[in-house]
Formats: sequence, C-alpha cells, structure tokens
Amino acid sequence: MIKGVVFDLDGVITDTAEFHYLAWKELGEKIGIPFDRAFNENLKGISRMDSLERILELGNKQNHYSQEEKEALAHEKNEQYKELIKQITPSDILPGISTFIEDCKSKQLKLALASASKNGPAILESLGLKEEFGTIVDPASLAKGKPDPEIFIKGAELLGLKAEECIGVEDAEAGIAAVNAAGMFSVGVGNAESMKAADLFVEHTADLNLEAILQAVNNK
Repeated sequence: MIKGVVFDLDGVITDTAEFHYLAWKELGEKIGIPFDRAFNENLKGISRMDSLERILELGNKQNHYSQEEKEALAHEKNEQYKELIKQITPSDILPGISTFIEDCKSKQLKLALASASKNGPAILESLGLKEEFGTIVDPASLAKGKPDPEIFIKGAELLGLKAEECIGVEDAEAGIAAVNAAGMFSVGVGNAESMKAADLFVEHTADLNLEAILQAVNNK
C-alpha cells in the first residue's frame, strides 16, 4: 500500500534549471571553458561537484585544480545560483503540481523531497510549499548521489516508511534509475525515450494524476 511520495525538485516541482545553467555558464567562462545549453543537459540531476567535474573534463582541465580549489569553484557557482533563485515565487511552481500535492495530502500520503540540491529547503520556502513536506533529505548527509538509490531510501526512512510503500517522482534518467533501485514505483516526467525505465511516465507535470498513478501501482 502506498503511504508516501518522494519528489525530486528540479523539473518536477519547479524549474531552476535556467538558474543553474546561468550560474555554471558564468563560472565556465571565467575559467575558460565555455559551454552551451546542449552540454548543460549533462548536468541535470547530478550533484554540484559531479557537475563541476564534467565541466572540467569538457575543457580537459580536470587535473588543473586541487580538491580545495574545486570546492571553492563549486561554492562560487552556488553563491551566484543563490542570488539568482531569490527571484523565485509561488508562481514558479510547475503546472499541476499544487493540485497533485493537494491530492496527495487529501489521501494522507506523506511527502518527502529528495533533491541533489542543497538549496532545496530555501527553494521550497520561496515556493510556499515547505510546510507540505514532512521531510527534506539533506544531500550533504549522503555517501553517493543519483543514480545511487540512497537519497530515495533515506527519504522513505525519514518519513518512517519502507521504500516499497512510496512513489518516486523524477524527471531525469539518473533519478529514475535511483527510484527503481530503491524499490519504489517510479513516475517519470519527460519524453518517452528519457523516461523509458519509469514504471509510468507523463510528458508534463500538468499530466500527473494521483488516481491514475495509484491504479498503475495496483496493476503492477
């Protein structure tokens, strides 16, 4: 029986991808590694340090910085990102998500946030949604990032639930892999190709329907 829903943040509840892109792009240009939106797709759903490593690999500069210097670069990017996300308001909640969350609450489902973003609490606060969530997984407390299932298993644990009692909602391939590995029913938001491993997928957040999802869980 489903008792909880564990959400990714970016691309599911709101879309801060543009802010991430602008902050990473500014840093990339500063260190002489310009990149475009196509490359930026490789950074979705992965941690800050992993994103930095991919950018450094792109510029063949992965050995140009010490670990301390890399951490300083990642911190610099995050400070810029935090400035940009101050613009977020409840109007930035993606279509259909407020209704979907209300439907979850009406069925007494517990909600958790499982985002690689350390800014998850601040973003939920800006969206006016923080009170709706029973717990927010701190990515700093994890040993591994997605596609490892740790973040989703932790989300369920913090809700006092087993992973198999939860639905995981994701928009990234690495995220769907993590949900599946955790043993949760996976709901993907995106195109058929990128969401092919999901138990159920919709193209847009506005298409998320709790009744349809619960029916699919029962039919699995």
